Amino acid sequence: MGRKSGAVADLDDISWQIIEQLQEDGRRSYGAIAKVVGLSEAAVRQRVQRMIESGVMQIVAVADPLRVGGHRQVMVGVKVEGPLPPVAAALTEMEETVYVVMCAGTYDFLCEVVCDDDAHLTEVLSTRIRSIPGVVSTESFVYLQLCKESYQWRAR
Repeated sequence: MGRKSGAVADLDDISWQIIEQLQEDGRRSYGAIAKVVGLSEAAVRQRVQRMIESGVMQIVAVADPLRVGGHRQVMVGVKVEGPLPPVAAALTEMEETVYVVMCAGTYDFLCEVVCDDDAHLTEVLSTRIRSIPGVVSTESFVYLQLCKESYQWRAR
């Protein structure tokens, strides 16, 4: 699920505490969360469901691509000439892209790509990304070692 632009959700401190509990352990029971935040189990369940339905959060399992068969992980900067939405649509349709963000600066898009090997990466870059109408150039940043990955943050 991608982030939607628009109004920022108005979350109270208890909702943030629930999110933090689930960031620590996405399998934590509603009962355990209820004890920490001072609500009933049913109230926690309802809040979590509302946050999921509104797109505020999602609860997922995050696999490490390098440990489950993807042997090449790359961030690709993409420069575009012309309208961005058609390029965004094409990039997000690709199975190999696991993260696509439209951005300002040197690149119009940053895409995280997971491939089986260098030959697969070459095919994705050469025949798929660079052939999207409007793409004028790419720059690849090959991941050598993951130093930090965190899903525990809170809006300040």
